[in-house]
This record gives sequence, C-alpha cells and structure tokens, in this order.
Amino acid sequence: MIRFMMAVVAAIGFVASAPADDKKADPTGTWKWEVEFNGQKREQTLKLELKDDKLTGALLGRNNMETKISDATFKDGEVTFSVVRERNDMKITTKYTGKIEGDTLKGTTESERNGEKVKREFEAKREKK
Repeated sequence: MIRFMMAVVAAIGFVASAPADDKKADPTGTWKWEVEFNGQKREQTLKLELKDDKLTGALLGRNNMETKISDATFKDGEVTFSVVRERNDMKITTKYTGKIEGDTLKGTTESERNGEKVKREFEAKREKK
C-alpha cells in the first residue's frame, strides 16, 4: 500500500510539472544574436509568437525591415522555420532549426550560396521585457 501511495504521489508531481516545462519552452518573444559577414558583426533580431499552436514571426534585417517567417513549427521545444529574401532578382531561402532551453534558442541556419550549402550555428537570447 505504501508503494502504491508513493507511486501516486510521484505521478501527481510529474503531471503537475508538465505544464511548467511547456511554458518554459514557449518561443514567444524577441530573440537576438550576432552573426559575422565578411569580417563584420551584425545583430540579428527574431520576433516569434506562438498563439493557438501556430508559430508566426519575422526576422528583422537592415533598417529594421521585417521579413516574415514561413513554414514555421514548434514542437517539443524545437522551432523550425524558413526566411525567404530577394536580392538581385534572386530568392534566397534560409532554413532555421533551434531548440529552446529557458531564454536561450540554440540552433543552425542552412542556405545555399553559389550552389553550395552553407550551414551556421547560432545562439540567441530572449530579450527581457
């Protein structure tokens, strides 16, 4: 009987902690990180919002110009989405994949440049409100 009661208490504790874990992995917010292009560092800003299980957002570029994300998903703490930019009549698609742990979003970007796949790692921090 004691073992049964201990199992019930453990199960209740596990179930009670599950919503807290989901909340901790919420992607909603403004995320920032630095990238280096041609020897120059630039700050990247990503705005994400999860509402009714739908992930939306935008990546801010030069002059704070927003580019909406597409094909966005959020499942089990993992964020995936694409950003399509046009430059010189060419469309460039960058795919983002990252895992959220608290206020850190760590992942990779993948794009194609001159026929070669370019993969980079990033680590973004959620901006405090």
